[in-house]
Amino acid sequence: MKKLFYIFIILFCKLNLAHSLVEVDITRGNLDPLPIAVSPLYVDSQSEDYEDIKIKELGNLVSSVIEKNFESTGLFNPLNKDAFVQKPDIAHLKPRFEDWRLITAQALVTGKLLVKDGKLKVEFRLWDLAASQEMVALAFTTTPSNWRRVAHIISDKIYERLTGESGYFDTRIIYVSETGPKTQRVKRLAIMDQDGANTKYLTLGNELVLTPRFNPTNQLVTYMSYFRNLPRVYLLDIETGIQEVVGNFPGMTFAPRFSPDGKKIIMSFAKKGNSDIYTMDLETRLVEKITEDSSIDTSPSFSPDGKYICFNSDRSGLQQIYTMKSDGTNVKRISFGNGIYGTPVWSPRGDLIAFTKMRAGKFYIGVMRTDGTGERLLTENYYQEAPSWSPNGRLLVFYRETKSGKDGSGFTAKLWSIDITGYNERELKTETDGSDPSWSSLLSK
Repeated sequence: MKKLFYIFIILFCKLNLAHSLVEVDITRGNLDPLPIAVSPLYVDSQSEDYEDIKIKELGNLVSSVIEKNFESTGLFNPLNKDAFVQKPDIAHLKPRFEDWRLITAQALVTGKLLVKDGKLKVEFRLWDLAASQEMVALAFTTTPSNWRRVAHIISDKIYERLTGESGYFDTRIIYVSETGPKTQRVKRLAIMDQDGANTKYLTLGNELVLTPRFNPTNQLVTYMSYFRNLPRVYLLDIETGIQEVVGNFPGMTFAPRFSPDGKKIIMSFAKKGNSDIYTMDLETRLVEKITEDSSIDTSPSFSPDGKYICFNSDRSGLQQIYTMKSDGTNVKRISFGNGIYGTPVWSPRGDLIAFTKMRAGKFYIGVMRTDGTGERLLTENYYQEAPSWSPNGRLLVFYRETKSGKDGSGFTAKLWSIDITGYNERELKTETDGSDPSWSSLLSK
């Protein structure tokens, strides 16, 4: 993917984030989505067509991406454009606030774009219709081919201003693309924008790939692959395509993840029938053993400050979730509910741990506080696992297998997302079946 080079031009920005139009109760969700009007972007008459981009359509395309982003959150209700009275060019200069309030809109997004000399300039404004005032006005300059990313960045800025928390639209999701029958699955690494656009396949499928995970600080990915039936841990630079082997590990290796600063990976691998947790310094390649126990310790995940690790262990008899300091001391069991717990992942906010739970033949995706209190099961199904956090800690993406066919012999594997409130469960559209998703950090930090 081409890197986005853009310039912020601050026209006017009222940054009173203490006042947000959307108030969210994290235990109940937002049951009354905010009505928002997204006007088509006005196209400057000086604009030129660019390659295969028809300039007359671009204003509608950008506003459509913004609308879909808002709708997908469950927090906003984008209004039908057929009800809009003002033309886009007039609304962008000065809205007639009473006209927009008549269609129940509480917020309005307007914009203007210009394509000239091979550059795209996009302006947008966010208006508080109840207060009849402008909330944010920004402009971006980039190449025309980056118009979708501009739409995502605008969405993030508006989301942040309206909710008081950072957005997650200018991000990507890496996952394992799956094709073929269940007994002979072809698995390739695939990556897409968070809304399912711009899918690219990063491996050929001639080797089994598992558990891709993004580096929190950049667009580097670590993943598992089997070369001649031997497990290997790889690093892949998404931007350059450069791939390297981190190491060949004897026995079975499980689910490598990055540390919060991106300088280490943490994983578990089995020796002599026992599985412990290890870290590897990516610069020195020094391997350090973190746990020393006769039980099976797997699925480690760092807290966002790097001081703690959550992981699975069967040291109590059944597989449960534990936390410990990053040096392996102060081990504590935090899950005590009925069932078997797996795949714990620390929230980027630091306040919650997501997990998979197996109980009475069902699989659940849930969250709990870092001390184990406040457990909430968000969704249940025949089989689902591998939760991954959005960078703002608001959503989880996971994968779900569903039986298909009248006799139940077939199945599909799809990616899904859900809000941490348990509301707004959605399937993410992918070109093939998919599993093991991982959400990137914001691209436009």
